[in-house]
Amino acid sequence: MDPSRVSMSINPPSRKALPPFEALRAFDAVARLRGIRKAALSLGRDHAVVSRHLRGIESWTGTTLIERGSGGSVLTEDGKRYHKQIAEALDNIALATIDLMRRGDRHRLHIWSMPGFAFHWLSRQLGAFEKANAGVDIELRPTDRSPNFAYHESDIDIRFVSTYGDPFELAPGLKSIELARVPIVPVASPAYLASHPPIKTPAELTKHRLLHEHNFDSWATWFAAHRVYEDLDLNGPLLWQGHLTLEAARHGRGVALANHMIVVEDLKAGHLIEVGLNEPAFESYGMGIYHFIARADRWDQPLIRRFRQWLIHAMGETILPLSTSGAS
Repeated sequence: MDPSRVSMSINPPSRKALPPFEALRAFDAVARLRGIRKAALSLGRDHAVVSRHLRGIESWTGTTLIERGSGGSVLTEDGKRYHKQIAEALDNIALATIDLMRRGDRHRLHIWSMPGFAFHWLSRQLGAFEKANAGVDIELRPTDRSPNFAYHESDIDIRFVSTYGDPFELAPGLKSIELARVPIVPVASPAYLASHPPIKTPAELTKHRLLHEHNFDSWATWFAAHRVYEDLDLNGPLLWQGHLTLEAARHGRGVALANHMIVVEDLKAGHLIEVGLNEPAFESYGMGIYHFIARADRWDQPLIRRFRQWLIHAMGETILPLSTSGAS
């Protein structure tokens, strides 16, 4: 360890050395955004106020931190060095404050989820949770990207992880529980199926117009699970997201693969039909797992815990009963 840091930990520097915090915020914003006007907009301040804060911190330190010219404002070498040294500390203050606020907030829940699950299932079910938890506000963000939990982008993440892809790895400091292993089924519209001969075997689907997301892997894996390997020359439109393939299937554009969780309402309403239902050659095959993910240090925060327990129960009513071992 740096001896100077050991000394500082024993005898911390005087807090009188700290410049006014508003001036530090202004300087940090100018350094990050590379401009006084951009910083003022970010902080919700007039640019003249930001300029005054910058002059104040320069006067406090006795050092020129910003070079002002007709082309704008840039950091001096001292300014760059100073910002590099204080930026991490400011980030830590912000993160610690957000963490403290989130720990005390028992009325708001931030949830990130796979778009298909959010749109086709979760958004339809959340009313029941809100009714049972009066006063709770839920922010639901459908996204293919996992949140940065270290930056408190979300309280909860619900991910669908394919069993045929790369192994699922949990980042340090996080905890997860398996919510469900979901059966994957081929689906098509009644109109599409009515215009083609009955489909009795998985191999017959190779002659149909197949709908894909961002590649052909899902269909290739599904065929392999049903022991269809020969004459597998896959083609068809690439639609990049699962809810787009489902929309295309609803409009009779072909056959899509979907997990049963997100098509259950379409199947009940007759908008889509499960291809091969009750045909012996079509086996139920699970190609993915839903995971509930949260920070380990907030796993038992009351609102997160209540939502986790509710979600396990609600999903269990939609698909096969889930084991709740370790779910508390």
